[in-house]
Amino acid sequence: MKERETFGSRMGFILVSAGCAIGLGNVWKFPYICGQYGGAAFILIYLAFLVILGLPILICEFAVGRGSGVGMGRAFEKLEQKGTSWHRLKWISIFGCYLLMMFYAMVGGWMLYYAFRMASGGLAGLDGAGVADAFNQMLGNAPLMSGWMIAAVLISFAVCAMGLQNGVEKITKVMMTLLIILIVVLAVHSLVLPGAMEGVKFYLVPDFGLVKEQGIGVVVYAAMSQAFFTLSIGIGAMEIFGSYLKKERRLPGEAGGIIVLDTFVALMSGFIIIPACFAYGVQPDAGPSLLFITLPNVFNNMSGGRIWGTCFFVFMSFAALSTVIAVFENIISFYMDMGGWKRSKAVGFNIVLIILLSLPAVLGFNVLSGVQPLGAGSTIMDMEDFLVSSNLLPLGSIVFVLFCMKKNGWGFEHFLAEVNTGEGKKLPAAGWLRFYMTYILPLIVVVVYLKGYYDMFKDREFPVLIGWMTFAVLLLAVILWVVFRRPKKE
Repeated sequence: MKERETFGSRMGFILVSAGCAIGLGNVWKFPYICGQYGGAAFILIYLAFLVILGLPILICEFAVGRGSGVGMGRAFEKLEQKGTSWHRLKWISIFGCYLLMMFYAMVGGWMLYYAFRMASGGLAGLDGAGVADAFNQMLGNAPLMSGWMIAAVLISFAVCAMGLQNGVEKITKVMMTLLIILIVVLAVHSLVLPGAMEGVKFYLVPDFGLVKEQGIGVVVYAAMSQAFFTLSIGIGAMEIFGSYLKKERRLPGEAGGIIVLDTFVALMSGFIIIPACFAYGVQPDAGPSLLFITLPNVFNNMSGGRIWGTCFFVFMSFAALSTVIAVFENIISFYMDMGGWKRSKAVGFNIVLIILLSLPAVLGFNVLSGVQPLGAGSTIMDMEDFLVSSNLLPLGSIVFVLFCMKKNGWGFEHFLAEVNTGEGKKLPAAGWLRFYMTYILPLIVVVVYLKGYYDMFKDREFPVLIGWMTFAVLLLAVILWVVFRRPKKE
């Protein structure tokens, strides 16, 4: 049997894993909600939840990967007790990775297109209405969006086809290094713009009055959900890199390094966006409109804006493609681990499959715009994003944590032994930690899950509400059945 690939260096593992975690949510959501919910006051709460929520789940994913030595296609089967059904939950990972790529590859194509459009001067000289119209024209042009989506898919699979060390690790290291350099340069440039300090004040100065105004519960939940979703945990996207990791270092330090890098990019994104918006009197907002309407407007008013705008969208392309490459690697591993496929065969098959699966999201903005699965005004992309972000990520995280804690899964002792193998910071073998990860942590994730449903459907039509709430209950029921099912007697 062929020996499993491993990372060539510790830095390669950290940068590739961080590349998976660092995505568009770091840029088009974090800076805005940070300013909206009290600046540094929000950041402190966010950092606390990263430690108590994101870190332990990330450690669990890495432990399952390294302990099994395979991707999620076979990881639970190798580690679970005989007679249990944990392996059936691997479909959360498989479906989750495909669903994520069904819209994320398209958005990666958007970034490539805007980098090209900025560099070629396609947005130069447009006023605010012209920039907004350019974005809407892109969404309405199915062949254009399909072409750039296919470009993102081909680039990313080409990297994966070269193998772990020669492709994924080597190229992602270059991309992430350039991303960090670009983000620092762009942040410094934004900070020296006239009036930028007002943006820094909005972004970072603690405003406890704003926390009180928004409601402490609302702010805490926003920080908790952002900390949870920023790391791409729950669908095995990180587990695969644990399976490529050598046993030289303990996992808490490795996971901590990735969280630090992910947080650095999120914070620095704010230093790019918020001061620039304030400098030019533009109100920063969240979501796609920030990247494709608000910021191109800012760049058009800025001296040398075409250069800075191009650099920004190159940075965004690296952030998007590093995630796409990481998840594609996970998808390839399903076929290599479960079916014994060669890497080249898995790559070729999935190039075609991912392109076909990505077309509904593309067409949902034009040809299929009448399909509104989450209610009036929603798109196919919204539904795919909701299924991943508000369902499979939180439920998958519960599965990873309870699999590592419960005796009918892998068990706390086996989990702790794997986590603490090697050099570096140890995870304590304390009763309080086991209690927290078995009961408190899953409870927090369930709150995130149910609150996400409430926020999504509280104002929707009644049939939509009933249909999706039924779906939520069924998903939870399946998870609980597996978690509390006793092993079959041999």
